[in-house]
Amino acid sequence: MTAALIAIGALVYTAWLLEFPAATGLDPVQSYVSELAAEDQPLGGLFRTADLTAGLLVLTGALWALARTPRTPHRAWALIGWGGVALFGAATAVDSRLPLSCAPTDDPACAAREAAGLVPATHTAHAVSSSVAMTGALIGMLALTVAARRYGWWPPIARYGPAIVAVELTATVWTLSSVAAFEAGRGTWALGAGQRLQVLFVAVWLGVLALSLARAARRGGTDHGGIRLDGAR
Repeated sequence: MTAALIAIGALVYTAWLLEFPAATGLDPVQSYVSELAAEDQPLGGLFRTADLTAGLLVLTGALWALARTPRTPHRAWALIGWGGVALFGAATAVDSRLPLSCAPTDDPACAAREAAGLVPATHTAHAVSSSVAMTGALIGMLALTVAARRYGWWPPIARYGPAIVAVELTATVWTLSSVAAFEAGRGTWALGAGQRLQVLFVAVWLGVLALSLARAARRGGTDHGGIRLDGAR
């Protein structure tokens, strides 16, 4: 069950890729991913629904895994990791309900209103929920990758997880630097490219996690937190 929920959630989380065939008018190299879901964007409702769906799917999968993970010291990394994934899912769902009212990187008037504090409070709330979501994702990615390597679980995550996490951390530094530059009036520093790389590799990692869980289930081996599906401990 967890594998399916995480896999579908990861797929839906990449709905922003529809911006390329849909030609939204926003520059994918410069604009926030969140701007696709802004209230003044023609496909905003679609992208908000996708984020809500992805968040709820991942949250449900993570909570299911947490409920089946023994509360023992040698399961600590798994508990922390699934907690991070659950936080990511919950914050992503909340984020979808706190859309931007306009697209500041594309609309100078919107950027001016934002700088003057004349936009709805959802702009600030959205920044907070987005930060919480990405913090949860990083915690989950780091902790479950450590768990896979330390406890001998989930070979795909153990093998590819470190490289994916490294790219994710690089993309996160890029994104944070770009946001700081934009807010200081120094341009966007290809903010959109950095953030899209960031969210893409969250989805990639979730996909690899789902694959790992599915393979473990087929073998009757360790599931989400090291629980054996064949009943052994």
